[in-house]
Amino acid sequence: MEAGYTIGGSPDQESVGSRTKRSGASSGTRPKNRKEFLHKFVDSEILTRKLEDWYESISEKSACKNPVFDVPFELIELQKFDYALEGVPFQQLIRMPNAVYASTSDAVEATAYLAIEDFLHASVKGLWEAFWSQDEPMPFSVACLHGASLKFYQAEKAIANGKLGGLCAIGIMMNSRHSHGRWDHILELALLRPDLRSVAGESDQQPSASVLGEALFFAVRMLLSRSLSRLNGIQDSNCVFVLLIDSQYGGVVKVEGDISKLECDVDNIYESAAEWIKKHSRISVSPIDRIWNKLGNANWGDIGALQVLFATFHCIMQFVGSPKHSIEDLAADHGSRLQTRRVERQLGDTSVNGGGLFRFQQHSVSPEIVEVQEEAIKLESEELLKLEVGSVLWLEDSNWQKGYQINEVLSDGELPYYVASPVEDPGKALFLYVGSLPSQLEPAWEDMNLWYQVQRQTKILTIMKQKGLSSRYLPQLSASGRMIHPGHCRRPNSGGNCEHPWCGTSILVASPVGETVANMVSAGQFGFDEAIRCCHDCLSALSTAASAGIRHGDIRPENVIRVSSGVRDPYFVIIGWGHAILEERDRPAMNLHFSSTYALQEGKLCSASDAESLVYLLYFSCGGVVPDLDSVEGALHWRETSWSRRLIQQKLGDVSTLLKAFADYVDSLCGTPYPMDYDIWLRRLRRNIHEEDHGKEIDTSG
Repeated sequence: MEAGYTIGGSPDQESVGSRTKRSGASSGTRPKNRKEFLHKFVDSEILTRKLEDWYESISEKSACKNPVFDVPFELIELQKFDYALEGVPFQQLIRMPNAVYASTSDAVEATAYLAIEDFLHASVKGLWEAFWSQDEPMPFSVACLHGASLKFYQAEKAIANGKLGGLCAIGIMMNSRHSHGRWDHILELALLRPDLRSVAGESDQQPSASVLGEALFFAVRMLLSRSLSRLNGIQDSNCVFVLLIDSQYGGVVKVEGDISKLECDVDNIYESAAEWIKKHSRISVSPIDRIWNKLGNANWGDIGALQVLFATFHCIMQFVGSPKHSIEDLAADHGSRLQTRRVERQLGDTSVNGGGLFRFQQHSVSPEIVEVQEEAIKLESEELLKLEVGSVLWLEDSNWQKGYQINEVLSDGELPYYVASPVEDPGKALFLYVGSLPSQLEPAWEDMNLWYQVQRQTKILTIMKQKGLSSRYLPQLSASGRMIHPGHCRRPNSGGNCEHPWCGTSILVASPVGETVANMVSAGQFGFDEAIRCCHDCLSALSTAASAGIRHGDIRPENVIRVSSGVRDPYFVIIGWGHAILEERDRPAMNLHFSSTYALQEGKLCSASDAESLVYLLYFSCGGVVPDLDSVEGALHWRETSWSRRLIQQKLGDVSTLLKAFADYVDSLCGTPYPMDYDIWLRRLRRNIHEEDHGKEIDTSG
């Protein structure tokens, strides 16, 4: 197989041509130019040469920060996806790519195509049945792409007809009556390239310029074909995935960009495509990791296969919409599956020995039956982390230590947190968050939520402090560090933790302290005045954070508190910043009742997403009917119905005409790139707050 090749003839002449005839009367000259551009865009090697200087330039610029490109998926996303796939039985593969006997013979090359076709079919079938439907037939097929004709063939037929030498890729596509496939039906392409295996041994694990150039060539073709398509319902058509695979390794290339910005100069095809890639595309490349083991079996649970599966999952969503069972739904069963495995392995029951902390003991194998003393496996009572009212925690940060006494145990609906006072200042109240214990046998689903609550929120609050964000409507970082456990700590000088189960547990301390809106609503204390004040204060907090490029991503009643102790005029503060969005690749929390429409559809935030979540918070807190939602589809349908029938605006209009107008404004921005005008709404809300507010000093002391 060659890394680049020339392809002739019109790509999918029947489908592209017929579509153009149907839509030519109303579509103007632009689609016609794009069709001609696509017709002439046939040589991957020319595009690769046009990109060589650019690739060399960005490689030099990023020499000190390998790798060259960002990764398409964060590790935390893959971990969630891994938890969701624990119970998914992927089909056992029969044909393998024969890595043990790898050579350049046609027989081995044919076997590799057959094996990868099987792998992709098993991948898409397993994902479809796990997330979308076990009853409905899978609407996808897998076939090999012939480079000379740009037609798709089943691998066995292509090999039997002597077309093996011309095969260049394998595609997953929507089922179609077209026997050789349609380019606008392609979900995902996988390029089979034998030189990936040498790349995997390099430090940055990035593909070579020639392999990447070919991947970008196919990505542009897919984007162009989708832009000419009349296929309805494709979500996020400006994003494509191309897989890079050989007989052992694999990786993912993700290309995003508005293809309408491509200057379709039919006289300078490759210069135009190269300029679009340089100026208007965002390229993400995963590390090249092992997919098959040395015996040729697919490692479904390893990160190499996992990132390929995750890319395929996103491609399915683009064509058929959100799954019936979300990743969060399936991953939520991780804890019960973990406990089942613990019981099966006789590691104990979480109801025994206090809270499920177990010490793994490895005994030498002996043919004799020996008596095991119960005391040998019992955890000492002082080693169990049980935080109750009156408990005292000691925190170590740099060179100082500080004690905090627990005054109250709270919950955000999922995880516990605490109201505590510094030992040296008992009259001061602070929120205290405790991370998961590093000594757990395996990271559980709950530990991921704790990571967001403690470690990630610590990072966000630290960034806010470093950027000088000053607002009484934002929480303030008081302290953070590691818990000090009883007894002598034998932590090695090189880092890490000692054997004590508390060692290394992360602690976050923040202020101010208040009552959550959820509790206020339950107690009937959230009235009209509180709604207007809450809207103003939360918008002020969001405006301040947005000025530093930070968005919250998890607005809900448990994450908004009312501060009333020690102040003349109570005010609201947004807490729970663990899911905050700092950059494009960050993902918000998913909540069927409070997440924005764009977050549920795309897994991202638009400029008005936090404000939309705030509208839902106000709607439900002011007596709006709480729907019974059990799926993303149901949540999106409820939003569409409620906004179109103006149910949300009418309910908020019962509270205040200003809140009704604010809801209308947010509705007009949902899903658009237009920025929120915070200032005008803050001025309007401030005029409707029934109090004289002359401003207060912010206490930022720890």
